[in-house]
Amino acid sequence: MIHPWHDVTPAVEGAELPGVFKAIIEIPKGSSNKYELDKGSGMLKLDRVLSSAVYYPANYGFIPQTLAEDDDPLDVLVYSTVEIPPMTLCQARAVGLMTMIDQGHPDHKIIAVLCQDPIYNEFELASHFPKHIFKMLKRFFEDYKQLEGKGVEVDDIMPAEVAHAVIENSLERYAKARRTGGARGLVL
Repeated sequence: MIHPWHDVTPAVEGAELPGVFKAIIEIPKGSSNKYELDKGSGMLKLDRVLSSAVYYPANYGFIPQTLAEDDDPLDVLVYSTVEIPPMTLCQARAVGLMTMIDQGHPDHKIIAVLCQDPIYNEFELASHFPKHIFKMLKRFFEDYKQLEGKGVEVDDIMPAEVAHAVIENSLERYAKARRTGGARGLVL
């Protein structure tokens, strides 16, 4: 059995990282279940059912072989016209970055589009999206933990170049952790 975080390469043949990458979906858009990768086993686990009357506005997952500042794989929101089932591998293109402060720590979310989607693949930059889409995204992240007594701060959407730098840093952080045995779930 392969481990989706460690054994899937992030590069897409014929495309250049960090602009285009493989993403592994954990949560389909429209879901109120918070699934996440169990880093030790590589299985998907149900973390919780959201306690607010909200749902994920985009497909949510991670970029393999990345390590974000929160010691998890780097989060990605993949916009598409369809729900993508959990543990589906897909090709995505970064169009922007959303950063939130969660319990005092930065938590980056890459904003991406599904490369194979005939509608969303035309969006090259976050600034090309209708403004209301990101108002909904920001509101989702402001509300989704509120009934649990946890608050988050959500920054404005940043351009794709900022997302590319965050992806590069997360790829480097993962490579260093892997070399030094700091990436959970690796069999050494």
